Amino acid sequence: MSDVLPRRRKHHLTEYDYSNNNMYFVTICTQDRRQLLSVIAVGEGLAPPEIKLSVYGELVKEQLFDLQKRFSMTTIENYVIMPNHIHFLLRLENTGGASPSPTLHDIICAFKSLTARCCKQKGLKDKLWQRSYYEHIVRGENDFLSVWEYIDQNPARWSQDEYYN
Repeated sequence: MSDVLPRRRKHHLTEYDYSNNNMYFVTICTQDRRQLLSVIAVGEGLAPPEIKLSVYGELVKEQLFDLQKRFSMTTIENYVIMPNHIHFLLRLENTGGASPSPTLHDIICAFKSLTARCCKQKGLKDKLWQRSYYEHIVRGENDFLSVWEYIDQNPARWSQDEYYN
């Protein structure tokens, strides 16, 4: 039996500059996929499902939109806060002000750190987020529309979602 730990797969492109102006689709999961952020209430008849944010989900939403104040080159285009993960579309438009320009990784690390700190202040005992995150560089209008629809439809597909426990 080997004592070598398995290597984590890198999900990020090694040669890509993540401070580039672009649109990014980001997914961040809670630690151990715990359902801490919201509850999905199934709609009656044709009514769409409703997302009811927990106190932690409210803090996550607040910090998500505070990113736009903290990093003026960012815009949150669309988002959804699911019970155990969040998805959002983040537009990054560096105008050359900061040197070096913040990368997507810098922005996500700040977001995760600030939300974790706020949630601990509200009584969260355990770790809020898992170690990494998923990102996808949005390539073109069709990709953008596909990701937008995925985010919007995520609550309706919650019971079939890969992150559903």
